[in-house]
Amino acid sequence: MILLVTGGAGFIGSNLIRQIIDQPAIERLINLDALTYAGHLENLTAVANHPKYQFEKVDLREAKAVAEVFKRSPITHVLHLAAESQVDRSITGPDAFVQTNFTGTFHLLEACRAAWGSNYGNKRFHHVSTDEVYGSLGATGRFTEESPYAPNSPYAASKAAADMIVRAYHHTYGLPTLITNCSNNYGPCQMPEKLIPVVIQNAIARRPIPLYGDGLHVRDWLHVNDHVDALWQVLTRGTAGRVYNIGGNCERTNLLLVQTICDLVDELAPRLGGNSRKLIRFVEDRPGHDRRYAIDSTRIERELGWRPKKPFEAGLCETVQWYLQNQEWVKAVTS
Repeated sequence: MILLVTGGAGFIGSNLIRQIIDQPAIERLINLDALTYAGHLENLTAVANHPKYQFEKVDLREAKAVAEVFKRSPITHVLHLAAESQVDRSITGPDAFVQTNFTGTFHLLEACRAAWGSNYGNKRFHHVSTDEVYGSLGATGRFTEESPYAPNSPYAASKAAADMIVRAYHHTYGLPTLITNCSNNYGPCQMPEKLIPVVIQNAIARRPIPLYGDGLHVRDWLHVNDHVDALWQVLTRGTAGRVYNIGGNCERTNLLLVQTICDLVDELAPRLGGNSRKLIRFVEDRPGHDRRYAIDSTRIERELGWRPKKPFEAGLCETVQWYLQNQEWVKAVTS
């Protein structure tokens, strides 16, 4: 396997590379990343000198540069994680999301098609997407692979469009594609603009902790290491042309999540003075804010035997501890 990972210097990508690089099946792992504000090679210090590891600074929006990567290396598998992913940023600046998430995916598909021809063999193109493409749920039910698409933010729409072009390349050209739609990830090395790191950092700095609307929006939380394990199982054992939903089976309201993080910060860093809950401030809701997400992971459990292993309480505690112990990393990526 000559594996190309796009977005490998980001949150999920860097955790994935660190976790799978010693897999015997991998002969070489090429990390393609544009190193935008969310991509940092500091996340990959542990593998920088690994004999299997190779880095390519390439922007997916540049079709010729993407094609050149395939000309230089006989890539057999693609794990496509690179994306603009912050919903608030997509609301204020949607253009970058369309260009990177949709057009970038199209350039990658075209590069694969040109390099692989019709000789697919064991080759695979795995596109990593989000549960946000399905829109918002009511109080009951879960998203399945057959749920209709109803994206409500420019970010979700750009990912839905990418899913559709990947699907089209399988059905039109026979490209051996796989799509996974996952729930909210958490864990080490997540950019400080995301909800869990924002709460941790604001509690540490004793700054107000903003919470949209009434705080009762529900998300399904998945530890990044469990997600990485699922991605590897799908890439290596999934059926081409299939979609697999990956969830943590762990629904929490945003308010309960924020309160739990505040309590963990108080417990793990008593020097800060405690009572972090008093920092919570309800703010005007995000435009088009989806009320609830929940994933039905039955297909990946039944077909590939995957289930999340990390208990949420333990994973969240470890995540808070990681941020408390890695403030220099936070300063480096936010500077």
